[in-house]
Amino acid sequence: MIMLNWLKHAFAVDSAGAAVPTAKQARDIDVVCREIIRRRMTVPTQMMLESSMPLHFLAGQMLRFVEPFLGTLLDPVAIRDFATFVEQRGAVEYICDRLEELQRMENERTASSPAETSRGTQ
Repeated sequence: MIMLNWLKHAFAVDSAGAAVPTAKQARDIDVVCREIIRRRMTVPTQMMLESSMPLHFLAGQMLRFVEPFLGTLLDPVAIRDFATFVEQRGAVEYICDRLEELQRMENERTASSPAETSRGTQ
């Protein structure tokens, strides 16, 4: 009986849907998303994320592998937190949704202040 109970949960996976980040992970993701938007790379980033969605766990493992090298440039704790989040099922979906939301907010902000955008291009 105990063996059957173990076997029932042996291949369990997380439920579908967007992952829920911690407050620190959400701040880190927002920083990355805002930088992507600032560089006008939203669409290529979303295409890359959507196409590599099945590989999210491997991406988290790769971040853990390069953490010692990235740690010289970035905060190692932030890299570790981000890798932990990316390994969760639904993390890519959350990042894509957040990227779309921030892009929409940026578009609304620039549309509401055309004088500022025209001054910046002159």
